Amino acid sequence: MARQYSAPQREEKAQATRAHIVRTARALLLDGGGYAGMTITGLAKTAGVSPQTVYNSVGGKAEVIKAVYDVLLAGDEEQTPMSERPEFRRVADAVDVPSYAAAYAAWSRTIYDRVGPLLGVLVAHGPGGDPVLEAFVATIDTERRRGNTHSLRGIAERGQLASRDFDEAVDAVWTLTAPEVYDRLVQRCGWKPAAYERWLAKQLAAVLSG
Repeated sequence: MARQYSAPQREEKAQATRAHIVRTARALLLDGGGYAGMTITGLAKTAGVSPQTVYNSVGGKAEVIKAVYDVLLAGDEEQTPMSERPEFRRVADAVDVPSYAAAYAAWSRTIYDRVGPLLGVLVAHGPGGDPVLEAFVATIDTERRRGNTHSLRGIAERGQLASRDFDEAVDAVWTLTAPEVYDRLVQRCGWKPAAYERWLAKQLAAVLSG
């Protein structure tokens, strides 16, 4: 007799399969053949599933890479939105520019400690016309700008941005917190993450107070 699964059991099994595929993809991207070497066929073989299971559970290569990035960004596989996590709440709830700058610099360091190696593999030398990488870069840029905008609402509403135009402030934060800046300073110039955090806090405070 065929084994019967309840809906919750099927969902739990599906989530476990997806998590396994994403963990395998992470290992292939960071410790295997990198971006170019990771194919859906190779990922499926390494994960011990069929290519169709990869497509059904996660998607194509673009979706797999984004799934790996999202898990690294969050630091876990929970579904809690980034905007509701304590580290981000400290940024959004900052009462003035100095506290905002310090909180955002700490938050950025934490994020790039997690995703920096993956971003180095994917975009250190630019997307190079690859449509998957171009879509990935565009997506994370859009998400990051949305987060920057949300993070600045609090101090703007408290009148802490002086006469600075809000959109201009978003532009500045979006630029200073770009992954390319982290990559250049930490990965290429050899800065310690703590030095990057101190530098970023100073730059954010200066540009938002000016």
